[in-house]
Amino acid sequence: MMVLGIVVFAVGLLFSIAWHELGHLSTAKLFGIRVPQYMVGFGPTLWSRKKGETEYGVKAVPLGGYIRMIGMFPPGPDGKIEARSTSPWRGMIEDARSAAFEELCPGDETRLFYTRKPWKRVIVMFAGPFMNLVLAVALFLTVLMGFGISQQTTAVSSVSQCVISQSENRDKCRDSDPASPAAAAGLKAGDRIVAFDGVRTDDWNDLSDLIRAHPGEAVSIVVDRDGRERTLDATIATNQVAKKDSHGQVVEGEYVTAGFLGFSAATGVVKQDFGDSVVWMTDRVGEAADALAALPGKIPALWDAAFDGGERKPDSPMGVVGAARVGGEIFTLDIPPTQQLAMALMLVAGFNLSLFLFNMLPLLPLDGGHIAGAAWESLRRNVARVLRRPDPGPFDVAKLMPVAYVVAGIFVCFTILVLIADVVNPVKIS
Repeated sequence: MMVLGIVVFAVGLLFSIAWHELGHLSTAKLFGIRVPQYMVGFGPTLWSRKKGETEYGVKAVPLGGYIRMIGMFPPGPDGKIEARSTSPWRGMIEDARSAAFEELCPGDETRLFYTRKPWKRVIVMFAGPFMNLVLAVALFLTVLMGFGISQQTTAVSSVSQCVISQSENRDKCRDSDPASPAAAAGLKAGDRIVAFDGVRTDDWNDLSDLIRAHPGEAVSIVVDRDGRERTLDATIATNQVAKKDSHGQVVEGEYVTAGFLGFSAATGVVKQDFGDSVVWMTDRVGEAADALAALPGKIPALWDAAFDGGERKPDSPMGVVGAARVGGEIFTLDIPPTQQLAMALMLVAGFNLSLFLFNMLPLLPLDGGHIAGAAWESLRRNVARVLRRPDPGPFDVAKLMPVAYVVAGIFVCFTILVLIADVVNPVKIS
């Protein structure tokens, strides 16, 4: 089953890459840009076929993909496509410019990428990441509305007999500990809370917030017990409880003073409606963006995990190898096959969401870098038009290639570090 999970993730990965590049390809052809190549993967070509003016193929290393468009960069100031320089930095710029015109054919003068209006170039470069976002949303909605997700419910799994601060590392009651409000009110395992202090709810996060907001107050709690509703009276205790972030997730190691009832919520697979699904996805996008912003700060811990035997935290950066391993572990879990499939789809959806956010960074050689270049060109041309100054012409993105090589080098080093950590100290699911 481990192998099956890895294969499922690998197929999802390849489809995600092909889907991304299809976004670039379709919009480039829509705007009349010539595209000689559409490739999934890097390295030696395993299979290819030419259809029309484009060669379609699959390469040996499935860690990305690309399309090649004619004229990605404008000619130099002298109008020449090729020139040589003894400066290594100038050489990078000239090599990039030369490669952009490598397969120039008669008639291509009007089909060059850089000759298209900036808004068209933005669409072409945004289309790839956008396809990943579309796929992520489609997969998330399929799982959320079709399969359901495992989450805490308002059903009672167990009742605490006493009040223990959650900041204390213990679960056994002492004689000095006061009785929990839940136990004193007669709450029982199997009860389902349907209303709290007059507010009806079937959502655990809402119920948790209500409990936390009533420390020291006497409230009525309506429960469904064996198909009948009963009303219990409880005085909510004031206690140290785990802090929650803006997404409703527990912040590890941080506590706040709030209301405490004293029971553990049962978990269950719950299908979401469209509105709840949109809220859930919005939260995940926020969390993914926060994780991307926090990535540099996680490098020291990743280094320790890779080389010093440090703990590999669940939110540690993970590469393709680590994700494939997790995909394999999903199919070894003792859960229904439908939930195994749902978790695998969630993994592929999360991968696509990460691809979208990562590619939107305004750095070359990422798509976001080309988008930023086109946006800057549009801005300066419009400013020149308003001020009645000469048209400054296309923005020469090729001049940023030395920076692009530095960024690419950092990405490669980070990818290698993540790969080593994924092999020697992988993230594991519980």
